[in-house]
Amino acid sequence: MKKSQKTIFSCQSCGYQAPKWMGKCPDCGTWDSFVEERPAAASKPGGGMTISGLQTGPVPIDSIELETELRLHTEIREFDRVLGGGLVPGTLILIGGDPGIGKSTLMLQAMHGLAGQGHKVLYVSGEESIRQIRLRSKRLNTVSPNLLVVSEVEVETILSMIETTRPRVIVIDSIQTMFNGDLTSAPGSVSQVRESTVRLMLMAKRSGIPTLLVGHVTKDGAIAGPKLLEHMVDTVLYFEGDSNHIFRILRAVKNRFGSTNEIGVFEMKDNGLDEVANPSAVFLSERPAGAPGSAVTASMEGTRPILVELQSLASATNFGTPRRTILGLDTNRVALLAAVMEKKLGMHLMGYDIFMNVAGGVKVVEPAVDVAIVAAVASSFLDKPIADGTVVLGEVGLTGEVRAIGQVDTRLSESRKMGFTRCLVPASNLKRLPEIKGIEVTGVKTVSEVVENLF
Repeated sequence: MKKSQKTIFSCQSCGYQAPKWMGKCPDCGTWDSFVEERPAAASKPGGGMTISGLQTGPVPIDSIELETELRLHTEIREFDRVLGGGLVPGTLILIGGDPGIGKSTLMLQAMHGLAGQGHKVLYVSGEESIRQIRLRSKRLNTVSPNLLVVSEVEVETILSMIETTRPRVIVIDSIQTMFNGDLTSAPGSVSQVRESTVRLMLMAKRSGIPTLLVGHVTKDGAIAGPKLLEHMVDTVLYFEGDSNHIFRILRAVKNRFGSTNEIGVFEMKDNGLDEVANPSAVFLSERPAGAPGSAVTASMEGTRPILVELQSLASATNFGTPRRTILGLDTNRVALLAAVMEKKLGMHLMGYDIFMNVAGGVKVVEPAVDVAIVAAVASSFLDKPIADGTVVLGEVGLTGEVRAIGQVDTRLSESRKMGFTRCLVPASNLKRLPEIKGIEVTGVKTVSEVVENLF
């Protein structure tokens, strides 16, 4: 190598650069993550493209004219709601998820919905050939003359295709396979992912074409590549779910044009992903009647209330340290509530293994389900079932008090719609709660009152 061709070492986890190799990254702490790369030659942003749509100088903010821009709807209501109502022109969206979870299937179905409205869309795949895409499209019944597909990994070639075809929406599947010839590192490296994303971002902002990037995830569940990748895009979506379950959850963790609390629920079938319009009915469809350890609560996911079943099993153990195996809930939160129950209710849970699960594979993280966790554990410990038609809500403090929660009226309306006739809510919420017919509302102040009302 010539003396003028200097090299740098880049961390493949966070993008930190150093002039020499190091065993441990000083920024993120990852071991053996440095790879030798040659920096790209200085070039114009966007690979020489003229960025005519971007402002070259600062202007007063009150002089900018606002135009009413209509969002593009993909005909998949769950997907559109997570995005905030549809695709905003010029937006850059990153979608991550485990292998085989259904990211490419969702993208193909969304593009078919746009193509069916007469929009020309471009699906760029760096992992499949066009024949493989055609076979998958036939199985999913997503064949349309307005859906253009190409198998390409060279960024410059893709940008030339975009200039020629002028599509309305673009999908890049996946960003880790994109390759820039100015860099010597392999596709998927920090430099390649960052440079490819920058060029696609400038193209999207210049042309106003919504661009969706599919991203791989690491074994820790985070999107592969530097964290800078998530800062560059407008929206970050995670496609969650177990490949052994039929339900998939689309969750927004960043959204510049909508709420980050919305989720979309899908069901995986042979012909692709189907929307689940009423997740509460699905999650409660197989709930056993009169079984100890089962409690129903209402969790808010953005603007949508979802009724979920929390299942608990308290089993006596002979070991000194009891097990706490939790699925779908915060493990530390369950351990905290178990300590509160032992202190305030006198239940000797230190001699019991506690197993908890949220039926359906959904994850619940808000504290408004604390009372339901206490109710489910107490039901299993006492071996007494909770009466059918009962929903429990509320947050529990360390002193055993039941604290107020938000949007109780919305949760109660969903519970009544699903056929529940009784609900336990924090007593402090009763003052601001409007009258809801068809459901009996009982206020509780402490976990002791919760156990007394249920058992």
